[in-house]
Amino acid sequence: MKILFYKPEIADASHWLALFARELPSAEIRVWAPGDTHAADYAVLWRPPPELFAGREHLRAIFLLGAGVDALLALERRRPGTLPPGVPIVRLEDTGMADQMTEYALHAALRYQRRFDEYDLAQRACTVSGAGAPWQALEPHPRASFPIGVLGLGALGAHVASALAAFGFPVRGYSRSAKTIKGVATFAGRDTLPAFLDGLKLLVNLLPSTPETDGILNRETFSHLARGAYLVNLARGTHLVEPDLIEALDNGRLAAATLDVFAQEPLAQDHPFWRMPRVTITPHISALTLPEPAAVQIARKIEALARGEAIGGIVDPQRGY
Repeated sequence: MKILFYKPEIADASHWLALFARELPSAEIRVWAPGDTHAADYAVLWRPPPELFAGREHLRAIFLLGAGVDALLALERRRPGTLPPGVPIVRLEDTGMADQMTEYALHAALRYQRRFDEYDLAQRACTVSGAGAPWQALEPHPRASFPIGVLGLGALGAHVASALAAFGFPVRGYSRSAKTIKGVATFAGRDTLPAFLDGLKLLVNLLPSTPETDGILNRETFSHLARGAYLVNLARGTHLVEPDLIEALDNGRLAAATLDVFAQEPLAQDHPFWRMPRVTITPHISALTLPEPAAVQIARKIEALARGEAIGGIVDPQRGY
């Protein structure tokens, strides 16, 4: 068994290779480099260049080192025929990502509900002006009147919605197809989107990135939220129409936003978001791929495929996830 590995943002793949060697001791594992056209049975990768797939019609499966598949499918849309036809694409199912995403979403929700963002602004004003900041307690938003909406109820979104509900927030969830989650009011289908959004104080985006969902965080969407609502985008930067967010923050439609993902990453240093005090930025860290559980999961799936067994996480390219 020959396995091809590619993850561009790491300079040294030795840790990953050691994990796969431990889990699949009989396999041959190598890092792909330009010019490598040697045979491979499986590819384990993230954001590959198109040339990696040249002559790889005989791959048995492509395993992604993440839950998102949009970058790989976008590569095929830009250059049709790049991906070998009929080869299954397998995304990571939860390998510690759901807990990380939930921690991030809970942190953001509590920060806004308890108004810690406003305390940050007061401290920043004091530091910049040199004047004494007002020593003033701010009354928290009552949880019962702080409805939170979770866009996207896949494995990550459902976990986040359940955790927020367990914490005492009124929670709504929106998905393409009908879902049932204890303690969460669920909405399904595009026709229900306005009702889902109506009066929300906080909107958390965890949708997959598809042509249908890109640009969904826009002026129209924001208009349905409670005035002075908050936005948390943890999915993909392509979901957000950035000028519409800037406008919504400027006119008070939104009070603040927390953004972990951007249309272009890294975010350019001259981007206006860096200079907007009501925008909180993190560098795409809401749910990091953890090498140990990821390698174990992929190895077990490779073994299952070799035995002719069905596996989870296979992507439907038509749906985009």
